[in-house]
Amino acid sequence: MNDTASSVTENEEVEQDSIKKDSVIQKESIPPTMQEDGFYNAFILPKDKKMRDSIYSVFSKKYSEKERYAILALNRLDSKNRWNADTLVVPAKIDTTLMEYSPFPMQLDVLSPVKKFVVFSYPIQAYGVYSNGSLVKWGPTSMGKKAAKTKTGLTFANWKKTLAISTVSSEWKLPYNFNIFNLDGIGWHQYDLPGYPASHSCLRLLLKDAKWLYSYADTWVLNPGGATTKAKGTAVLVYGDYGWGKRKPWRKLLSDPNANSVSVEEMTKMIEPNIEKILREQDNREKVVDSIRAAKAVLEQMPQTPKTVAP
Repeated sequence: MNDTASSVTENEEVEQDSIKKDSVIQKESIPPTMQEDGFYNAFILPKDKKMRDSIYSVFSKKYSEKERYAILALNRLDSKNRWNADTLVVPAKIDTTLMEYSPFPMQLDVLSPVKKFVVFSYPIQAYGVYSNGSLVKWGPTSMGKKAAKTKTGLTFANWKKTLAISTVSSEWKLPYNFNIFNLDGIGWHQYDLPGYPASHSCLRLLLKDAKWLYSYADTWVLNPGGATTKAKGTAVLVYGDYGWGKRKPWRKLLSDPNANSVSVEEMTKMIEPNIEKILREQDNREKVVDSIRAAKAVLEQMPQTPKTVAP
């Protein structure tokens, strides 16, 4: 639950996203507003504020609200931080569901027996959701900055709260917080997406995504008293590391539409060593939940003892 909106000082995290760095789209010394270059195009945003306002006016007229939302999401930005890039990667064809641009495989056989699975990729700052091996959703994230990296590895969803308060600062409100590393206070929740890893270890999401995942994932089940865990929640895999100081991964889409793609083989290699544990915890949770439901049903069927009124 640790997160921060403080400014980032590392050079690699405030790297200017200049179009001049991308030789593949250096067509003119002064680029036009939109440079068309195949599957993904570059929408240029000048540094001058007046010019930028004017360009964004064109951007707003050219694309609908849902299309703008999708474009910003592809650039790991929310509307509040849309000024954080000087170039936006824009698909030639806009799919507002984002599924057409998924970096994750649409099907993973290794996950076929797993009812719910969430993966967070540090390298491409994205999350994916699988149900019985089928990708049902993916979206952008902003994970831990270099000085406060997000913990990686297999974990499980723990507790959730519609509005949590950061343990670092009471000023940081974290909507739809879902804890995944309890002792470290790390979870996913809604917070600023500035276009690079910027959090204090947590996994930031767009509001719509945070709400969706809040309802989708299963929490843990605690033993009476709450001191120990009786069953774990939804399996979550956080993997990899960010290319600190390097070109932003989604910018590479301008020259290679598959630049961010994670292969079936790569995903399978990461998941396979954990699949036995995932399935074991899934089976255990189902048994625990069934047991709780059965006990509750018995209690509901028991006759109520009539109350007596004192004379």
